[in-house]
Amino acid sequence: MKKNEKALVIIFGGTGDLAQRKLYPSIFQLYKKGYLKENFAVIGTARRPWTDEYYREVVKDSIDGMYDEQNVATEFASHFYYQSHNVTDTNHYKTLQALAQSLDEKYQIEGNRLFYLAMSPRFFGTICDHLKSQQIMTETGYNRVIVEKPFGRDLASATELNDEISKSFPEEDVFRIDHYLGKEMVQNIAALRFGNSIFNSMWNNRYISNIQVTLSEALGVEERAGYYETAGALRDMIQNHVLQIVALLTMSAPVSFTDTDIRNAKINALKCLKIYSPEEVKENFVRGQYGPGNGLLGYREEAQTAEDSMTETFVAGKLMVNTMDMAGVPIYVRTGKRMKTKATRIDVVFKQVPNNVFEDSDLRHDVLTINVDPEPSLSLQLNSKTIGQGFDFDTHHLNLDYKLSPEQRAAVPEAYEKLILDAMQGRASNFAHWKELQCSWKFVDAIRQAWDQNVDQVAFPNYDCASMGPKASDDLLAKDGNHWEFNC
Repeated sequence: MKKNEKALVIIFGGTGDLAQRKLYPSIFQLYKKGYLKENFAVIGTARRPWTDEYYREVVKDSIDGMYDEQNVATEFASHFYYQSHNVTDTNHYKTLQALAQSLDEKYQIEGNRLFYLAMSPRFFGTICDHLKSQQIMTETGYNRVIVEKPFGRDLASATELNDEISKSFPEEDVFRIDHYLGKEMVQNIAALRFGNSIFNSMWNNRYISNIQVTLSEALGVEERAGYYETAGALRDMIQNHVLQIVALLTMSAPVSFTDTDIRNAKINALKCLKIYSPEEVKENFVRGQYGPGNGLLGYREEAQTAEDSMTETFVAGKLMVNTMDMAGVPIYVRTGKRMKTKATRIDVVFKQVPNNVFEDSDLRHDVLTINVDPEPSLSLQLNSKTIGQGFDFDTHHLNLDYKLSPEQRAAVPEAYEKLILDAMQGRASNFAHWKELQCSWKFVDAIRQAWDQNVDQVAFPNYDCASMGPKASDDLLAKDGNHWEFNC
């Protein structure tokens, strides 16, 4: 892979939590590994009246423990510059343009600019307008913009936001980040499906009984309660992370492994998502809110939440993707706060043999398990004969554990590190295309609208902290004769 990228990264929201926890450490890893050397610079912008010197100390603090020699951190931080900036003030963009031009010349960056909008989406349009009108975008290199979620709160607001950005940046230069797409085992889905004959030939409704996707979090809403009250688990997790994983699990094989063909395959899968009527939402989706339990506060007792809040902290649902290969295969998804454990896990449950010749034996389903977090691994559950006399059966697992040494673990790229490099190199397949968002918002809006009509008459809270969610989540699968493979 090409190294020594030439890029000027301008981070709007450079003093924020995301920048300090994720962006600066990720950029440092790219520097340590040689993807960034001398020909890069970073401008951090925000309202705070910081100096370059103070900003560089903040950057060094954010990478504390990631280097052995102090001079490495000092040299890295010397590439960082700060500008106090009001995103609505045109004069501030003139100053930014002058600084960007001087750094371009100093570091011989050749006009390559990556704009990272780590701010509230309400500023995206204003920033993009000024980047174009004040000629901060160059004509000699690339101009790409990375935007964080939430990308709208429904289809209408997402469309408005997209229209604002597209006035300045064409679709191919817009990188809508979803950090789950940067996770090693999520990216491994395509390798498993299309790189192995055994799975490639069986990944269809003739062999798959159901697919289960779990994104559980042990923590509550923490300091995000103010945001969460206006979002909820459906918008915060299902619309983006969960549906992106579903698209990778259900898309048809791309014509080639290029950005365009991969995105087209994902878009086609999401287009085939069955959009439910209000009554179908009642039958196929469950929402929950955690109450007090196991010594922990319930959601309504958290700071910045309403005493009678109806915001869901848990969602489980049955999705149907009506492609030729996947029609009839239920895709069960669930995500929640304050669950028993933190984990991201995918279970592909295969159908049992059509004719069980072992009439007295209770054969279980073969199950392919993809553990994304916290420890990446693969497992294939199979039926096999027990050792000894007779012909009894038991289940055994073929396991692939990525047991990494500390040195190997340190070399594994973090999701943001992968995605920032992808954006620098113009690889878009691990980012969400606007057409993908259109499909996902249409699907989610139908559920949200049904819930707003209170068609399910749910009473909150309905699950305890440190549980696996409300009983209705288990009942959802039981109606089909299925059960959650992952129950801790």
